[in-house]
Amino acid sequence: MTDTLDIKITKTQNSRLAQTDFSNLPFGRIFTDHMLVADYADGEWKNFEIVPYGEIGLSPAISSLHYGQAFFEGLKAYKHADGKVTVFRPEKNGARFNKSAERLCMPELPVEMFISSIDALVDMERDWIPTSPGHSLYIRPVMFAADPFLGVSPSKTYKFVVLTCPVGPYFTKPLRVKFETHYTRAAEGGFGYAKAAGNYGGSMLPFKKAAEEGFDQIIWTDAKEHLYAEEMGAANVMFVLDGKLITPSTRDTILDGVTRDTVLALARHWGVEVEERRVSIAEIVEGAKTSKLTDAFGAGTAATIAPVGAFHYDGVDYTLSDPSTREFSQKVLKTLDAIRYGNAEDAFGWNHPVA
Repeated sequence: MTDTLDIKITKTQNSRLAQTDFSNLPFGRIFTDHMLVADYADGEWKNFEIVPYGEIGLSPAISSLHYGQAFFEGLKAYKHADGKVTVFRPEKNGARFNKSAERLCMPELPVEMFISSIDALVDMERDWIPTSPGHSLYIRPVMFAADPFLGVSPSKTYKFVVLTCPVGPYFTKPLRVKFETHYTRAAEGGFGYAKAAGNYGGSMLPFKKAAEEGFDQIIWTDAKEHLYAEEMGAANVMFVLDGKLITPSTRDTILDGVTRDTVLALARHWGVEVEERRVSIAEIVEGAKTSKLTDAFGAGTAATIAPVGAFHYDGVDYTLSDPSTREFSQKVLKTLDAIRYGNAEDAFGWNHPVA
C-alpha cells in the first residue's frame, strides 16, 4: 500500500542480487528482481502489482505489435551517502508520459499514480541501487496496447509496466558524431516529441550505418531542408557558442528532455545567456572554424552530459577542445552529480525522496 495507490506485492523467492557483478553493469541488460505491472480496461487503471521480473504472456495479435501503440519513459534513482534514496524529477517524466499518451491516442496515467508506482518499485529494489560515481538505478516505465485485434483503431485495453536496471555510464568517451542529412527522425506534424517506440525503431538503420562509418552518434537535422540541428539519437544537443548556451527549441520534432530543462535552469541560475531557437549547421561549422564554439554535448537521462569530441559534416571532420577543459559542461556535470547524489543543496527541489 502506498499513500495514493493500492499495490499488491509478490516477492521473488530467488533473488539475483548476490550474483550480480556491480563492477560490470552494461546499460540496460541487467534487471532487478521485480517489476511493476498494471492494466487499463473499462476506462480505468487497475490491478497494480509488483511481481518477480519475468516474461509476460501476450497474444501475438496485440495491436501494439502491429500498429505501434507503444511508448516509454526513462528516469533514474540515486542512493545518497546516508542511505537516502531519491528519484530525479519524476513529475516531469510523468507529465511527458501523458503527453506521449495523448499523441498516440492512449489513456493518460495520473501523474500521482505514475510517481507512486515508481516509488513502490524503487523502494523494494533499493538494495539494487549502485553507489559508485556515475552509477544509478535506471527506471523504464512503458505503456503498450493490449487488444488482440487486427484493425487500425485505438486499443481499448493497455498494459503499464515499470522495469528497473542498475546501470553505469551510458557513454564512456567523448563522442564522434555526424550531422545526418539524408535520413529523417521526425517531421512537423508528426510525433517526434513523444517517446514513441516507432521513433526509435526508425533510427536503427541510420545508426547502424553511422557506426559502420566510425561515428558514435547522429545529430538529426530537420526533415525539410537538413540544414538545422534537432537532437542527438540518445539525447538533446546543446552548444556553447560565443559565450551563449544554444539549443534547438522544442517543437513537434524534438523531445522536451528533462535533462535539457535541468541544464537550461542551471545556466539561467548562473547568469549564462540562453537561446532556445533553430540552430543552423552553418553556424556550428563556422563556430568550430573560428573557435567560438567552445562546448558541445548531449543532455539526456541515460547519457547525462555526453561531450562531443568531434563532429562531421559535408565530408569534413571538426575536432573540438578537450572536454575536460570545458568550463560549462564540466560545471553542469559536477553540479548535477552533487545534487543527485545528495552532496549539495537541492535548491530547485529536484530530488524526489522515496520513503
